[in-house]
Amino acid sequence: MRSFTHVTAGSLAEACALLSEAGGKGRANAGGTDLLGVLKDGIHAQGPELIVDLKAVSGLAEVSREGDEVRIGALATLASLDRSTLLRETLPLLVQAAHAVGTPQVRTMGTVGGNLCQEVRCWYYRYPRHVGGPVGCLRKGDGPCLAVKGDNRYHGVFGGRGCFAVCPSDLAVALTALGAVVDIAGPDGSRREVAVEDLYEPTTLTLAPGELLAEVRVPVPARPTRQTFLKFTVREPVDFAVVSVAASLDRDGPGCRDARIVLGGVSPRPHRALQAEEVLRGGDVDDQTAARAGEAAVAGAKPMRHNAYKIGIARTLVERAVRACLDA
Repeated sequence: MRSFTHVTAGSLAEACALLSEAGGKGRANAGGTDLLGVLKDGIHAQGPELIVDLKAVSGLAEVSREGDEVRIGALATLASLDRSTLLRETLPLLVQAAHAVGTPQVRTMGTVGGNLCQEVRCWYYRYPRHVGGPVGCLRKGDGPCLAVKGDNRYHGVFGGRGCFAVCPSDLAVALTALGAVVDIAGPDGSRREVAVEDLYEPTTLTLAPGELLAEVRVPVPARPTRQTFLKFTVREPVDFAVVSVAASLDRDGPGCRDARIVLGGVSPRPHRALQAEEVLRGGDVDDQTAARAGEAAVAGAKPMRHNAYKIGIARTLVERAVRACLDA
């Protein structure tokens, strides 16, 4: 691991200022479950000169309800979401997604902000420097996406624009289905709000230098909704999703007032299955409707040489998620 300066920030404003002054050569650290691996493997040509530790910043680990929304601090751990009575009563989808992440040890250390902002798991992007030297790619700004002509079995089937690495965050998928927004703090004391799905661009996050994710705000459904999160992995329960789905249905007897269906593991960002939502919205929902929603969810998918199997998994998971919402 390369040497760097380590500073423990006492406040969010101080952390943003330190990162801004570092001029793109600083990184923030919370639980460290992703960052430490990135540093040890030396996946970037230039390592950070400054690490800003956020763990001493107070007030960013709370989960609370204020009016018609739940507020979740960026330093809240995944384990705290998993055991939250408030979330189990209001946003069970988020509890299911948090529980699906890694192992108990990872959930104890990993934070909400870290899960949302972690780097992609593409094996070309994360190729360890000590194994065979540096590997460039489009996301690193050095060469084309190597997955296009290489081994792309875990890459995207929707929305790739040059880079086909997928968003690895389970929380991002669930929070998108719940209509959540993130509150981003800037080095000048400013705050801006971004929908969770808009946090992700094709090759990076929408965070500017010196900006940090401070809080997630999730609207509490006005009426009880049926929610479920399903995840297909190669090795349960420790792996990242090959495909995942978050579903939230606002039921009215056998009918469906509204629906949000979001896929993970298939795109550089959480993928809204808008056509599947249209199938469900406004009519009665049964097993046949669930099957049609599954078909609609994968319409327009563009697989590469090795990842067409993801389409069948996504179709099946959407159908199962809708059926789970019917049975809830």
